[in-house]
Amino acid sequence: MVYDKEGIHESIKNQGHYLETDETPTLTLFLDDLSDRSLRRVKQLGVKGVSTAFLDTGGIETWTDEVLRRNLDRVGEADLELRNVMFNPSERVRFGHDGRDEDIETIINAIQIAGRQGLPVMEYNFYAHRIVEGYKVVPGRGGSGLMDFNYDRVKDLPPLVGQQAHSLDEMWDNVTYFLKAVIPAAENANVRLALHPNDPPAPISRGSGQIMSSVEGWKQLCDIVPSPYNGITFDCGVTRELGHDPVEVARYFGERDQINHVHFRNVVTRTPNLDYTEVWIDEGQVDMFAVMSELVRQKYPRLIYPEHPPENDSDREFPFEGISAKTYTGFAYTVGYARAMMQAAIATQT
Repeated sequence: MVYDKEGIHESIKNQGHYLETDETPTLTLFLDDLSDRSLRRVKQLGVKGVSTAFLDTGGIETWTDEVLRRNLDRVGEADLELRNVMFNPSERVRFGHDGRDEDIETIINAIQIAGRQGLPVMEYNFYAHRIVEGYKVVPGRGGSGLMDFNYDRVKDLPPLVGQQAHSLDEMWDNVTYFLKAVIPAAENANVRLALHPNDPPAPISRGSGQIMSSVEGWKQLCDIVPSPYNGITFDCGVTRELGHDPVEVARYFGERDQINHVHFRNVVTRTPNLDYTEVWIDEGQVDMFAVMSELVRQKYPRLIYPEHPPENDSDREFPFEGISAKTYTGFAYTVGYARAMMQAAIATQT
């Protein structure tokens, strides 16, 4: 019996599996830390890509070339690839307050470091406020827990203490200022930026306008600085929450080469923007295989994150620190489902 250094028998290597190339997607999981324990769990699921928000020193304000290189190498030693880091622009940037130029320079510095060290994507949010108060857990199949959003629960909430409401026009002015400053740096560094949609996508959050709460808003965002480096996180679940066909929306942004990251999940929407439930990946209103097939057809080459698995008994009893939402068993299910779809899509298109 001949085994390679990882203990894989030569006779079964790559049998029945597609080979990832520069023209196929790669699955990712979002880690809360880059510990050996967390990386080992990711590797066991057959995931290749790693996403995170914090390196071992903290957020992007702590970055140096040495810090990012050390973290990239740490992930690489686990035979994985750190290919996306998320950051959140400060309130000074999002709300146009004094000092935003200093904070934008910090972001530009991180982008330049990412370019020099080979980090390909940096994902970010631009919320006035993320209205998560509108969620509650409702029963799903077998007693699992589904995240349910209804805007009526939160529509009358005031701004948070110490904050004020910001109009939609104000938020658009602020993101325009931001993009015109950072996208040239991203282009020079060869680092793609991916803005996550508002999720929940309610148009008003504690009195403030939400720029990414509609597909038209996504298009407007990408048109501010037309560039592949000014792109979105395409989320097929949010797309359906907005009442749109995820395949058509993926095609629109894919044709413009502005899908820089993908979130892959399913929902049941009752009223677009306002009333929906996040469900298991194999139920709901999104044709997940059609979405995956469209991304494969486009030769989309970056990360797909099968996010937001529902609560389940295994994860309730044995939560795993280190992975997003501590739901390792749930992610094992969504990863396996997404990987099978990816292999089927590639097999039917080759």
